[in-house]
Amino acid sequence: MGLRLGDTAPNFKTQTTEGEIDFYDWLGDKWGVLYSHPADYTPVCTTELGMTAKLKDEFDKRNTKVIALSVDDLESHKGWLGDINETQHTTVNFPIIADPDKKVAELYDMIHPNSNDKFTVRSVFVIDPNKKIRLIITYPASTGRNFDEILRVIDSLQLTDNYQVATPVNWKDGEDVVVAPAIPTSEIPAKFPKGHKELKPYLRMTPQPNK
Repeated sequence: MGLRLGDTAPNFKTQTTEGEIDFYDWLGDKWGVLYSHPADYTPVCTTELGMTAKLKDEFDKRNTKVIALSVDDLESHKGWLGDINETQHTTVNFPIIADPDKKVAELYDMIHPNSNDKFTVRSVFVIDPNKKIRLIITYPASTGRNFDEILRVIDSLQLTDNYQVATPVNWKDGEDVVVAPAIPTSEIPAKFPKGHKELKPYLRMTPQPNK
């Protein structure tokens, strides 16, 4: 059985390009993104790691740390970093897990034998400060991830954790949100003083409360 939403993210100790880490200690009280790559020196992964480095300020604004994984060893990772920095015009500023024995990959069910029994798929896990898994996305090896979507989901999770709202289709930070169905319409004005629109009794929209 693989990991599911709401499960506790397994802890592990491992070697990375920034030294040995204990995953829980490394995360501390921050949100985390753990994501896997099929192998070093692969073209799509190179672009993804470069984009992650460029988005560091965006992840920092969301109190989020990012860590990547590949089943190649540490020396391979270190050589690959030079290619990433050169071709993507950036400097990788986050750790990459060396997982040649596939211990972390197996712990997080990142190897899907019907796809490839040797390499990890493009798994993404968003983990909250309580070490709970809040998002799982799995892409095929041939398709690069959408980091705008990963940031969008973190925005939604952090917003909906703090307010009784949900985010509608294609929502982006700053747009109207859905009032949680559990809130009676009569209580909306007190909870959401910016106003609301009742499209249906079960569909009430209000401006994002923290904007």
